[in-house]
Amino acid sequence: MSARIPVKLTPKSSKDAVEGWDLDPEGRPVLKVRVRAMPVDGAANAALVAVLAKALGVPRRDVNLARGNQSRLKMIEVEGLSDSEVRERLPAG
Repeated sequence: MSARIPVKLTPKSSKDAVEGWDLDPEGRPVLKVRVRAMPVDGAANAALVAVLAKALGVPRRDVNLARGNQSRLKMIEVEGLSDSEVRERLPAG
């Protein structure tokens, strides 16, 4: 079982935080996340994985970047949780 989370990442923020759910321009839910890390050499992606793992209460190894390595819009896979469990554990926004 694994959940897929669409994420809009904002690097170079003043804090690491899961901001909550929003809608993308096409009306689909997307999770907004801010990280302090710069988007250089994968630092922002690594920070994103760490922030989501902590927020979801799962090990970092269970959170993987599935798509969007060099984009602000990313797809994250979380092993061991269903989509509904992810929604329960993350803020509504």
